[in-house]
Amino acid sequence: MAREQVPVGLLAFSAGTIVANICYAQPLLAEMARVFGVSVSGIGFVAMLSQTGTATGMFLFVPLGDNRERRGLITLLLGAAFVSLCAMAAAKNILWLEMASFAVGATASTVHVIVPLAAQLAPEAKRGKVVGTVLSGLLLGILLARTFSGFAAGLFGWRAVYWIAAAAMLILALLLRMRLPECPPQHSLSWIALIRSIGHLVRKYRALRESALLGAAFFCAFSAFWTTLAFLLQTPPYHYGPPVAGLFGLVGAAGALCAPFAGHVTDRRGPRFTILAALLLTLASFVLLAAFGTSLAGLIAGVILLDLGVQAGHVANQTRIYAIDPAARSRLNTVYMFMYFAGGSLGSYGGAIAWAHWGWIGVCTMAIAVLGCASGAYLAFGIRGPQAQKL
Repeated sequence: MAREQVPVGLLAFSAGTIVANICYAQPLLAEMARVFGVSVSGIGFVAMLSQTGTATGMFLFVPLGDNRERRGLITLLLGAAFVSLCAMAAAKNILWLEMASFAVGATASTVHVIVPLAAQLAPEAKRGKVVGTVLSGLLLGILLARTFSGFAAGLFGWRAVYWIAAAAMLILALLLRMRLPECPPQHSLSWIALIRSIGHLVRKYRALRESALLGAAFFCAFSAFWTTLAFLLQTPPYHYGPPVAGLFGLVGAAGALCAPFAGHVTDRRGPRFTILAALLLTLASFVLLAAFGTSLAGLIAGVILLDLGVQAGHVANQTRIYAIDPAARSRLNTVYMFMYFAGGSLGSYGGAIAWAHWGWIGVCTMAIAVLGCASGAYLAFGIRGPQAQKL
């Protein structure tokens, strides 16, 4: 497939639109808890299930990108996303909401069939920049989803958010079906063989294990913050509702806009350099949030640093794993993104628990502890052998 046949801009837009499905709920959690009569930790479980669903989708669907025609696979998964979002909008009780949240997360894994496609099409010297561009669309989707859902819920109610998202999946499926060329598979392995080969890849590549672990830590801290932000903004001195919680997505969009730059730095200095800078930025953001998160200026500054750090780390990690084995990019991405969303699910639930017991300081302390452990792992991987520095 010729690289010029696939527009990177369309892939970036698609990544953002699809991944937004798992983020709409975060500014709405307080309202959902009120409607269904559940506690903060109970509604945090709904957010956790969405991330857990995405991690599950990594194994069910994403490996198929290596042995199925990708355009048809993407279209099919978008149809499933439409059904899941309709179920979310129509939820009548908390169990229904939890099951629908899991399904929405599972079908959102479609985005991780799209990202390896962009890496495949990019020339090696510019792979970091191209991956960064697509991931900037992904992170913009994560962040702007909160802005959209906060305002839409304020105007029309939280269920309308999911009806609109369901319609968007149908439109996107049609658009991709028309614009993408056929994307033939690179392997003829069965799904079972693909899954078995994933274990071999994990054992073989140290860089994959390190990137997966660090990615999980980044997204754990990120999810803990965004899951609890709506609760913080309802307390003194803020007293804000879902629309204002959603507005913070616009603040965090600064990080998404820097993704191509992070990819450029990764191309020039190497992924480990960028990952170290990302760890330091993200740690600094939570120190700032712990100290000054109850002031609007401190909260805004912390959000900007947080999203810069997490996005830079994500771009560097994915650029790194895509360079390991070009013929196995979907499976490598399966390992990385499974760990990434597993970390996110723990962050969502752990953040809600920390908030319920220790408030905002508890959330920030949890995130700092997770990132501190990740920094230790980064140093350990670097010390254990010179081969760890090659990627």
